[in-house]
Amino acid sequence: MPHSPKAVIFDLGKVLVEFDYAISARKIAGKSDYSPAEVQKLIDHSPLLFAYEAGEIDNSEFYRQICKLTGYRGLQAEFEPAFSDIFSAIQPMIELQAELRRAGVPTFILSNTSDLAVGHIRRTFPFFANFDGYVFSFEQRIMKPHAGIYEIAERVAAYRAHDIVYIDDRAENLVPAAQRNWKVIHHQSPDQTISALEKLDLIRNR
Repeated sequence: MPHSPKAVIFDLGKVLVEFDYAISARKIAGKSDYSPAEVQKLIDHSPLLFAYEAGEIDNSEFYRQICKLTGYRGLQAEFEPAFSDIFSAIQPMIELQAELRRAGVPTFILSNTSDLAVGHIRRTFPFFANFDGYVFSFEQRIMKPHAGIYEIAERVAAYRAHDIVYIDDRAENLVPAAQRNWKVIHHQSPDQTISALEKLDLIRNR
């Protein structure tokens, strides 16, 4: 009999929630010297965002850097929701996580993300409270795909490597997980991920 995994670790962005930095870029550009497209280049997969999500700078410094780079004229209290209110729930994946919990399968989140993003998601989406543990890059000061953050996630989950399934939309983030002997699912659509979990006998065939 093949070994059945016992716990599921989810990536957050593009797996459980959709996000679009163009939304925040438009809001920030409205009070800055730059166009929305120019602002988006500064915050979407940029060195500044990497430093923020890696915990190298805090919320206040991130705001200060945005002001310096864009001429943003809003207060920090205005900037923070403008930056972070960019998410929408991917409902089939939310329902999948709830189904796993009903089946007694522990679930966790492992994400490259920021304090502002997590704060907004926690306040906005009730599903976010229903996980057994969380590993965030900005808290650990280490980013996927660095091997160290997977080691931390394994300790948080408190399961052996071959008991863990990891779901991520970015193929490069799956490589270190597979090297640790986690089972991995390259998330491309809810239907594909659900089918993969059915094959692992973690949920019933629908």
